[in-house]
Amino acid sequence: MLDNVDPDQTAALFDVVDWQTTLVNVVSKSGGTAETAAAYLLARAAMEERLGGGVQGRDAARSRLVFTTDPRHGVLRDIAQEEGISAFEVPPGVGGRFSVLSPVGLLPAAVCGMDVAALLGGARAMDECIQTEPGAGNPAGLFALVQYLEYVHFGRRISVMMPYSAGLRDVADWYRQLWAESLGKAVDKAGRPVGIGPTPVKALGATDQHSQIQLYAEGPDDKVVTFLRVASFANHLAMPALHEGRSEFSYLIGSDLAGLLNAEQEATAWALARRGRPSLRIDVPRVDAWSLGQLLFMLEYATALAGELFNVNAFDQPGVELGKQATYALMGRPGYEAVAQDIRGREGAER
Repeated sequence: MLDNVDPDQTAALFDVVDWQTTLVNVVSKSGGTAETAAAYLLARAAMEERLGGGVQGRDAARSRLVFTTDPRHGVLRDIAQEEGISAFEVPPGVGGRFSVLSPVGLLPAAVCGMDVAALLGGARAMDECIQTEPGAGNPAGLFALVQYLEYVHFGRRISVMMPYSAGLRDVADWYRQLWAESLGKAVDKAGRPVGIGPTPVKALGATDQHSQIQLYAEGPDDKVVTFLRVASFANHLAMPALHEGRSEFSYLIGSDLAGLLNAEQEATAWALARRGRPSLRIDVPRVDAWSLGQLLFMLEYATALAGELFNVNAFDQPGVELGKQATYALMGRPGYEAVAQDIRGREGAER
């Protein structure tokens, strides 16, 4: 996945790509985001060149391109229609951070071999649970409420997502965008200045017990930690009976890695609680498509509910849009001359 415009990273990726066997999926709702546009232009040029150049290269590249974009509007939709490139739809009413269960996320998941029917089935089951379960039985409502109360009443404005599973570490990455972009707002729904929003942080258990937990346990009491704990792992790795006479090793004999990892999570939660530091735990039955669908949908729904509790629009991102406009201006895109002039004026004033 190429999701940044770092030239060294991009060049390194292009050096190892076999363009003959590579399908390039360009994902952008508008089609005009500078980073996506740049990556598309570079990837297509490299593909055309290495697939023969000229008409041959262009034809070969078209058959290896697919767009995921707006169903009717935008430059990618126009190019798809003009050149006969396959295109999937980003639902018009769905923002990027909420699009993981749309073709934006489903196509890559299917290509990777995930059972997308099970993924959607899990999401549907979670939706039914949320709609029918009241109070504490509603996982999305409970998560949103706890996060809100910790923020408003206890001043804990940092939300740490800490999966104890390497297979769920990217969920914590996605949660950072979901929580930050949805809830970090300058004004409330009535347009009143509020400057509100919890700061999401990613951690990985047990790795980050040795890098972040010291801060969470003894530093400022401004965090609430959410643990993701897996009940059943796909692999069972039992501890071998080696060095039985060494007490530093022998206590592990008879256990397995899953037991150790979950003991580490329980121990961390206990250690935080001993210091009066709150935590939540979300139990994930297993790391599979069904459970992942449940988890993703629950967090999306919880974000929407948190927006209601904080009284902000959880579905816009005006701060991001302003940065996009500034990028267009600095790169010389027509129509953004006034923004460029304002930026240059501010730079001059600062000097």
